[in-house]
Amino acid sequence: MALHKDTLAVTSGRPSAPGDPLNAPLVPASTYRAGGPLGYGRDGNPGWAAFEAAVSALEGGSATAFSSGLAAAASVVALVPEGGVVVAPATQYHGVASQLNQLADRRRIELRAVDLTDHGTVAGAVADAALIWVESPSNPMLDIVDLAWIARCARASGAMLAVDSTLATPLLQQPLSLGADVVIHSATKFIGGHSDSLLGVVSTSRADLQGSIAAFRHEQGAVPGTLEVFLSLRGLRTLSVRMERAQVTAAILAERLQGHRAVARVRYPGLADHPQHALAGRQMSGFGAMVSFETRGSAREAERMCESLQLLVHATSLGGVETLIERRARYAGDREQGVPSTLLRMSVGLEHAEDLWHDLDHALNGIDT
Repeated sequence: MALHKDTLAVTSGRPSAPGDPLNAPLVPASTYRAGGPLGYGRDGNPGWAAFEAAVSALEGGSATAFSSGLAAAASVVALVPEGGVVVAPATQYHGVASQLNQLADRRRIELRAVDLTDHGTVAGAVADAALIWVESPSNPMLDIVDLAWIARCARASGAMLAVDSTLATPLLQQPLSLGADVVIHSATKFIGGHSDSLLGVVSTSRADLQGSIAAFRHEQGAVPGTLEVFLSLRGLRTLSVRMERAQVTAAILAERLQGHRAVARVRYPGLADHPQHALAGRQMSGFGAMVSFETRGSAREAERMCESLQLLVHATSLGGVETLIERRARYAGDREQGVPSTLLRMSVGLEHAEDLWHDLDHALNGIDT
């Protein structure tokens, strides 16, 4: 019997022999006795194997854990041949954008940054590409890219398609089944879910890529910590219930923000006026827990609004049980990509919706409109 993803998140990667512990234990080992499959700590760890087995079951491919989301991204970009063309979103997570820009500056790759929601532009950009890098939903603009369509473009041009699906999580979107070669997650975010660990993971259904990705981890030393994979696997067990609650609250807040006098625009795939709302409904099994919105007034007023919040936490990152908010254009990388100066990215957590709205409404009312 094929198990539901909610069930796989709870059951996959667990020890199963009689007398085993219910959960994969911490194994803080840097070396192992000779004669077994593992020798040195960079070769592997039972905790890594348990986490990777769970993610593999959810993604439908072989998973490899990394020390961070950026390390995971680097392992994929490293597959591009010297001077190869990388097509990437014009607006994306600034950490990956910085990584790609640095490689382009050194002429290690040729970078083409385009609007991946514009099919005409994409078709012209990917003809000789080695890698198409996609974020969907994108960070922080929450654009949705048609993964099945872009997978067809990638196959036609012979390009590898990599999808950063961090904001969707393995529960809401299945890029490999839509034609992607590789899917990347910053497990620091929703998978771990408690703002207490750094971890990345790459999954692929191609054995040749999986071997190269695992070799990069070993050779570059981009290995995850034992505690980090333990915490992330524990977080994965509750991903379904956390996302279910957070999505409901995100939809409530997005609708109310749309009607607030101090809000100029709300970006949430679950809203009917989102440009890719219908696509998100077909491609994803939920609209996620991220809401971005632009306030009226100045950037300084938007910053003060964040500082005045009492319940929402003014902090970076996303995907934890607490609701986080920040003005993304405070970072040079986001400003350079054209992120609006008053855009606030909100990661909705597990607090009660009415408490969150009371805090947001009070802070927004302080903006002079």
